[in-house]
Amino acid sequence: MEERITNIEIKLAYMEDFVNQIQEVAVKQAEEIEKLKHDNQILSQKLKDVYDNMEGDIPNRKPPHY
Repeated sequence: MEERITNIEIKLAYMEDFVNQIQEVAVKQAEEIEKLKHDNQILSQKLKDVYDNMEGDIPNRKPPHY
């Protein structure tokens, strides 16, 4: 009986370690996602600014397919 309990305790220790490793990965991924969201917002704003600045430079003419 004691051997069974020892085996269960060993398995539990491995599972706890595994859960901790998964949690660390999840936290790192969440941080990376937040960073990427922030970078995406910055790039979107820069792209909008470029588009707004170029809008006056584009002549008002018909497209070539007309």
